[in-house]
Amino acid sequence: MRRKLFTLAAALVLFAASPGLAQIKIGVLSDLSGPTSDVGRPYADGVRHCVEYLNKQGGIAGQRIEMLQVDYAYNVQQAIAAYNRFKGQGIVALQGWGTADTEALVRFVARDEIPTYSASYSAHLADPQVAPFNFFIAADYSTQARAALQYFHDNWTEDRPIRLGLLYPNHPYGLAPIPAIKTFAQELGYELVAEDNVGLGDMDATSQLLRMQRQRPDYVWVGGTISSTAVILKDAQKVGMQAKFITNIWGSDEQLLQLAGSAVNGHYGLQTSVVFGTDVPGMEVIKEMTGGRPQMTHYIRGFASMYVMAESIRIAAEKGPLTGRAIRDASRALRDFDPMGLTPPISFFEDDHRPNMVVYIYQLFEDRMEMLAEQELERRPEWLGH
Repeated sequence: MRRKLFTLAAALVLFAASPGLAQIKIGVLSDLSGPTSDVGRPYADGVRHCVEYLNKQGGIAGQRIEMLQVDYAYNVQQAIAAYNRFKGQGIVALQGWGTADTEALVRFVARDEIPTYSASYSAHLADPQVAPFNFFIAADYSTQARAALQYFHDNWTEDRPIRLGLLYPNHPYGLAPIPAIKTFAQELGYELVAEDNVGLGDMDATSQLLRMQRQRPDYVWVGGTISSTAVILKDAQKVGMQAKFITNIWGSDEQLLQLAGSAVNGHYGLQTSVVFGTDVPGMEVIKEMTGGRPQMTHYIRGFASMYVMAESIRIAAEKGPLTGRAIRDASRALRDFDPMGLTPPISFFEDDHRPNMVVYIYQLFEDRMEMLAEQELERRPEWLGH
């Protein structure tokens, strides 16, 4: 099976080098066939289309981008093996994917000085003391949750504390923002009234919701992914819960609207990019690259991640030899860089790799995601990495 996977991986090498033409090689780790492939495929499409777009524009600093992509099927060992092959092939930077593999590679990419942009938004990956060569282009999971708490606190009109419930999988991804949520909720005066677990693969959440309903929360944080979130929302509708649910970035997208149907109406989803069709310059590029076919928010973040990394490579290439350290330093020099309006402006610093403190809050309906607010938090030093 392992050999078969590597055979498949080898077949996924894209943009083969043209003899005599300078190339900038980047590695891309994708989940195209594993447990997160439902969101991994559109994200990978966004990365790939951005590379195609940049090459159409002449590449980076006059050099074409050669994209070496491997489907690692969300298997950490496969990711490490692919990374080592990428390194042998001379990549200068890496587009990574999930939390487990990104964290497994932190030590390797720091040792090898290979800047890595991933789709894992774990807060500690933004701390250069822990992950000096890691970057991402979205507010981290903890910042996303804090932004939602701040927004609902600021718009609360009743003369009593907000009653908060938490539903999340007992899994590193689900657990990651929980300490930050509890601490900030207490700071804002929320009353934490209920807490329970719903697994990523659970097909029923009725018992958890009935327990939670007895505590009458006003808002419930949902920290799972699309499938478990759809189960929660449909079961909440079935038992008649009145609470509003706040779904995190991997738990709310265009697929959720289809899976949950009318049960999604009026609840909230957190995002760090615009949705397809928004009137920003980058959307015209995306429409051109996709023939106008609607794309998921994960696609848009993948496109933006590659676009921001390319800007760092461009700055580094124009200053001198293209090394990993030069690309890292160029990333850290970005100030309010605008990825064509697809995300809020990006800034990284030598001692702080949080890209921004901005979160988009959408209200969800079965036929659309409607932008409700752009919530920005202060860049508190004590929040870095937590």
